[in-house]
Amino acid sequence: MLRLANLQISLFIMIIIGMFLTKKGLVDNDGRSLLTDLCINLIIPCNILKSCLTPFRGNILLTFGHLFLAGAVLEIIFIGLNQFLFNRYPEERKKVLQYGTLVCNSGFLGYPIAEGVYGTTGTLYASVFLIPLRLIMWSVGTSYFIKQKHNNKILIKKVLSHPCLIAVYMGVLVILFEIRLPEFLSMTVKYIGNCNAAVTMFIVGTILAEIPLHSIWNKDSVLYSILRLVILPTIALLVSRIFRLDSIGTGIAILMTGMPAGATTAIFAARYKSDVKFATQLTILSTVLSMGTILMWCFILNREFPL
Repeated sequence: MLRLANLQISLFIMIIIGMFLTKKGLVDNDGRSLLTDLCINLIIPCNILKSCLTPFRGNILLTFGHLFLAGAVLEIIFIGLNQFLFNRYPEERKKVLQYGTLVCNSGFLGYPIAEGVYGTTGTLYASVFLIPLRLIMWSVGTSYFIKQKHNNKILIKKVLSHPCLIAVYMGVLVILFEIRLPEFLSMTVKYIGNCNAAVTMFIVGTILAEIPLHSIWNKDSVLYSILRLVILPTIALLVSRIFRLDSIGTGIAILMTGMPAGATTAIFAARYKSDVKFATQLTILSTVLSMGTILMWCFILNREFPL
């Protein structure tokens, strides 16, 4: 438990550093955009590939299959919840809540948590578990804001060619065929991948720095945070039991589902003229509160599903 507390404190300090860099003008919006692109296109894929360089035991393909199915079933459940949970809200706010229920910040905040709690195995498990989310994010998720037919070929190409998924494909090949990369290449992948936690937390800090924390509290953003951080992970726990995931798989399903609202919630709201102020509020509030709920879930997992 002390290790989990140290992880949380370490991540929090890195968030504070990101806030400080922004307040001092060392990182502006363009700088944050560059960091985000660097993280998505290089650092996180290297972190995923790094996790595949460690030898695995057991039937890894069967485990991957269960993780993928659990992630897919959860997304289907969340789509079902969106059909009735938010009907009482105005259309512009309803879109934000529906997207925020479907898409969380597991891409940025999730990977450092997965690696910090479960090591490189956690990173690989998270990569597989999040594949359905990436597919839904660019299809059903965007449809809440854009009421038009999707070009399925473009959608499939966009999802399947995502840098993180390309890293998963490469990693699976490395595991299946027991490929040993040249030492210099292996070291390069590991060094870049090791930047993941620091850079992603800096990015979260740069976002938090621009929002007055006293402005993020309102009834709807609090209720959403309870749903996102407590209720949905509880559903993930039940689904994990149905698919009989192992301790790491169960932990990954719960922790990834319990991540706060993704930054794309506010980005899409701004781009498609929805309630951008509310989208920003629930994104920031759920991110702040997740510092506590992630620790809570880690405590529960450590007690109920020890490694």
